Amino acid sequence: MAVTLGVPRETFPGEKRVALVPKNCEALTKAGISLILETGAGDASGYLDEQYTSRGAAMGSRSEVFGKSDIVVQVRTLGANVQAGRVDLPLMRAGQTVIGFAEPLTAIQENADMAATGVSLIALELVPRITRAQSMDVLSSMATVAGYHAVLLAAKALPKMFPMLMTAAGTIKPAKVLVLGAGVAGLQAISTARRLGAVVSGYDVRAAVKEQVESLGARFVELAMDGASAEGSGGYAKAMDENFYRRQRELLTEVLREQDVVITTAAVPGKRAPVLITASMASAMAPGSVIVDIAAERGGNCELTRAGETVMHNGIAILGPVNLATELPFHASQMYSANVASLLKLLAPKGELILNLEDEIIRETLVTHGGKVVHARIAEMMQEPNPATAGGR
Repeated sequence: MAVTLGVPRETFPGEKRVALVPKNCEALTKAGISLILETGAGDASGYLDEQYTSRGAAMGSRSEVFGKSDIVVQVRTLGANVQAGRVDLPLMRAGQTVIGFAEPLTAIQENADMAATGVSLIALELVPRITRAQSMDVLSSMATVAGYHAVLLAAKALPKMFPMLMTAAGTIKPAKVLVLGAGVAGLQAISTARRLGAVVSGYDVRAAVKEQVESLGARFVELAMDGASAEGSGGYAKAMDENFYRRQRELLTEVLREQDVVITTAAVPGKRAPVLITASMASAMAPGSVIVDIAAERGGNCELTRAGETVMHNGIAILGPVNLATELPFHASQMYSANVASLLKLLAPKGELILNLEDEIIRETLVTHGGKVVHARIAEMMQEPNPATAGGR
């Protein structure tokens, strides 16, 4: 029996993205999937109801979307929308599948609440970093948007221009930008800062990413430390001990003195973001300098960061932006939707939902099923007395 896919409007404060864009509707309907969206679901990201209906989708109320759908796709499910998302719990039913960001490593109570509804929750943060799943990797897609936007925020906050300019009034030197963390967000930040004309350096505890940093035209900062053991599973950085971070901070202080802009992107899945820049390190930078901390939502890489705020410290601006991807919702939604559409081809290849637990992608992303938490790692965490309180990017 063909399934119905529902897309409700996002209710998290300030969230402008939509989980499905019109471009992907036709392919899904051709695959035998019926579509229903909440009226106005795409308005904030620039996708109007008429664009969906012209591609075969129906529009309805929120209760109709949940009531008629076998699969519900959201940007933020309950775990990533703890307060407003609770309103949707009574609308869910046993046997329904819910897909979206879910903060599964930290939203322990919300995992239990979702399990109690009987829904099968698929958390997109858990998509494994394997070749076959690259087209479904929403974390990389959103990190790409965040890395790009972070540079624009830095350029606006810096009281200088990024490029070198030869003018009748003299030569303007280019800004110096340091990007800490060379994951997807960091590499995009490096690339964007370079395109704006800055002199860019990049640093990562994983020495293996040196080639990637240099391929973008940036200098790789090498510290006298052992980074060989700093890479965890899936290519993510892993948490190191405090002695490692203390030594790292000491060596980075001298590098920071030379920078106009520092963009920090370091995060470890399931852990609080490591503190890379202390207050004293920030003080080493010249007045007018800017720090943009992409990891603000995870506690921040800078000791002075406050999520959602700009902090001034000795003339230095420390920006703690949150939910960066939603500030460019048109393309962020487009990328997210493409990732979801790719996953749906795996889940419902012929228009019929099949949760094949033999498939690594499905097994690793399925959090709740049949009234309980079925993800082994998360189930184990729920038994621990003090579960982690912050997830990783």
